[in-house]
Amino acid sequence: MAGAAAEQRRLTAVVECWLGRPVLVVGDAMLDEWRFAESDRLCREAPAPILTLRRRISAAGGAANTAVNIAALGGRAALVAPIGADVAGDELHDCLDRADVWDRTVSQPGRPTPVKRRMLAGSQILLREDSGGPEDPPDDAGVARLLTALACATAELHAAGGTAPTLVVCDYALGALSAPVRAWLVANRERYATVALDAHDLAEWRGLAPTVVTPSFAEASRLLARTVARPSGDHAPGRGAGRDLPLDSPDDAQSDGPSELSVGVAPGNGRGTHPDAHRPTTPARPEPTAPTHPQSTTPPHPEPAAPPHPELATAAGRPAATDQPYPAEDQVTRGGTDPADAGLAATDGCAGLGASVDATGSGMDRAVLAESRLAELRQHTGADVVAVTLDTDGAVVAGPDGEPSRSHSNPVPASHTVGAGDAYLAAMTLALAADAPLPIAAQLAQLAATITVSDTGTCVCRREDLLTALDRPADRGWPTLVDADELATIAVAHRRAGRSVVFTNGCFDVLHPGHVRYLEQARALGDLLVVAVNADGSVRRLKGADRPVNPVEDRVALLAALTHVDHVVVFEEDSPARLIEAVRPDVYVKGGDYPPELVPEAPLVRRLGGQVRTLGYVPDRSTSAIIDRIRAHGATAPVAGQA
Repeated sequence: MAGAAAEQRRLTAVVECWLGRPVLVVGDAMLDEWRFAESDRLCREAPAPILTLRRRISAAGGAANTAVNIAALGGRAALVAPIGADVAGDELHDCLDRADVWDRTVSQPGRPTPVKRRMLAGSQILLREDSGGPEDPPDDAGVARLLTALACATAELHAAGGTAPTLVVCDYALGALSAPVRAWLVANRERYATVALDAHDLAEWRGLAPTVVTPSFAEASRLLARTVARPSGDHAPGRGAGRDLPLDSPDDAQSDGPSELSVGVAPGNGRGTHPDAHRPTTPARPEPTAPTHPQSTTPPHPEPAAPPHPELATAAGRPAATDQPYPAEDQVTRGGTDPADAGLAATDGCAGLGASVDATGSGMDRAVLAESRLAELRQHTGADVVAVTLDTDGAVVAGPDGEPSRSHSNPVPASHTVGAGDAYLAAMTLALAADAPLPIAAQLAQLAATITVSDTGTCVCRREDLLTALDRPADRGWPTLVDADELATIAVAHRRAGRSVVFTNGCFDVLHPGHVRYLEQARALGDLLVVAVNADGSVRRLKGADRPVNPVEDRVALLAALTHVDHVVVFEEDSPARLIEAVRPDVYVKGGDYPPELVPEAPLVRRLGGQVRTLGYVPDRSTSAIIDRIRAHGATAPVAGQA
């Protein structure tokens, strides 16, 4: 229980720490439209249901939904994206305004706003109609306006936040992020403290050196497929060449865009598919057709036998030594050069499984496959952190240390999952921008994604939702009893939120009305009060061997119960100097009738930019006086059984 409580406090501290973080989101913005209908009969002219429209809702989608999630979680979000001068564009502007997102979008007359329209009966999606895609890219003038908007929004966020903003790139391959825009972002990478990337085609962003990338299983597969060496030597293309396995069917596998974390599609909805993700539908490449050779009986793509020794690798159609990664015997390999001509197979060395895996990863735990290639994904993306989202299977994450971590999901209907990937990206980005440890960032990202799938539609995760899920009241947000390290993190978040911190310390042995009045007065000097309490050993050194009367556990419990005390921390030293340096209080308070100049901690507090105040004692109210009265009463009281 204690460990779980400490974990919740750490997670909550990060959520508070990212408050007000400036974040610039750039990419493909779209409008999500949901049409809820009822059907009780089929039409006469075709075996199709007759739908009666009952309700219509619209929401920000794609990069716009990522920006909305960042704002809802407490960040300061600005969106730069091309939006059409049409009705859908007007609705999207309204969505951004309601979410308090800085709307720095660029109007693109003649280019429609991308829209994904979903028709539902109950919670079942019957169809999705997409409009506005890569066939309508911005013209040269539109690209120039977009670059100007990027530069201005970056400078605006930097000025407002006083620090380099975070950048989130959402590339759904709808044409917003053309080559000039990508080149500008790569050239200006140093202007952003943290960079998060969610892209349909990660290979196009290698030069960005992002902090974190969040590919789906299919997107990670495509990237690895592109890094595989092609046939060489005398072998003709498509003939007898071994090929490294991506995670699933690579280049030509249909994918609906960047990582739409489904957080658990219910059985029957398909595994590894994303029927309603914010992704463009890529037309399937036609199956390769073998040339007609009547006399030939040789199949166009024979499956070569795996070379038994490394030195025979060249004979199998790939160089024996190369700087490209190849799976070892305990990894996954496939033959042939066309990804459509063979299934995916994992050898016995890969988690002890020899199961066949199809294009969605069915037949094997996809997390095992993803974990085995995380290091390569980091290498080929240039990212510090890679988070491969696995819809039904949660996500696997690894950072610079290479140690993977796994998060899990709960089954929900597919119609609930839209926007979960955007929430995952938003929370992961904010947590890393707040310098959270990767395991903490991954937990918060998964929790944010899980919260969004509570209902049908494109949902967002609010800061209040996250804090409620962490069992912390949203209006308070912070634990009262904290340790020194947590207090330092909390103090930083409070200062960033513009709150003034008041700090005091003492033994607080035998809490009495004088203490209560003193703490009330101290709390009135700022926005929140931190009380540092001497540990038992420190009290003995200061007050004598017969003190404290109450152990430190009892003393801090009483202080934490007072409504005007925000945080309580224990220190072992005789002086609170170390805590003062960590907290850097705006006001340091001591009890007594002497001037502030005589307070021992005054020079340190002033050097850190704070002020020192002294508050007078309440007459006839002191711990020593109470103890003396108790002792006097005990000395004069009659012994039980005596007259």
